[in-house]
Amino acid sequence: MNEDTKGNYAEVNGIELYYEIHSEGGDPLVLLHGDVGASEMFGANLPGLAKARQVIAVHLQAHGHTADIDRPMTFEAMADDIAALIQHLGFEQADVMGWSLGGSVALQTAIRHPETVRKLVLVSMPFKRDGWYPEVLAGMSQTSPETADMTQSPLYDLYPNTAWRALLTKLPELLRQDYDWSEDVEKIKARTMLVYADADAVRTEHIMEFFGLLGGGKRDAGLDGSGRPENWLAIVPGVTHYDIGSSPALASVVTPFLDAPEQE
Repeated sequence: MNEDTKGNYAEVNGIELYYEIHSEGGDPLVLLHGDVGASEMFGANLPGLAKARQVIAVHLQAHGHTADIDRPMTFEAMADDIAALIQHLGFEQADVMGWSLGGSVALQTAIRHPETVRKLVLVSMPFKRDGWYPEVLAGMSQTSPETADMTQSPLYDLYPNTAWRALLTKLPELLRQDYDWSEDVEKIKARTMLVYADADAVRTEHIMEFFGLLGGGKRDAGLDGSGRPENWLAIVPGVTHYDIGSSPALASVVTPFLDAPEQE
């Protein structure tokens, strides 16, 4: 966290939710990290996104500086935390952007609390569990506190107060749960952008199915672009699921979508 970044806690839903504010000006953008790490996972994208907006980088339950509490770790509960945080900060709405685990939380925020989300950016995540490649699902099924030694990770030193055993117990339980949010995706009201790596952990067929649920890929947009869908899709070249969030290309890809005026 640099000198211009403000870190704070909000008490919402019985959890002390840590968040950092990057920049003071512009529309609010809530930024949600992937699993095990925290806001530092976005690297240069934090200042990149904060050039024109107020970025609120949240540490989700049991991650980073947010302690675990006595409740299961679920996408829905963490989404309720994000909606409550947006209200706590005094915003009627905010743009919400999430990567991987954070993308699932962002999606659930838009599903469960549509009134709080203006625009939605989902980075490298599926709308149902079998959207991951089989080898990724196999890895999720094998993860446990015994198989993940965080003492060898730089995150162990960065977040020494994290209850790593609790996180690595609850997180695998969450990742092993089956889900299919296809019906809810079709009802999303917020304008949405999907962003994936060209070598992603999410199956290519699933990406296109996701875009289709959002109205994309149905017809030619026409010479004047009048037939293009209101929701966007981007494939970032030269990256994978594991580094797309820290790739400087991410901010440049999503900024035009965030800056685009609302459609009538």
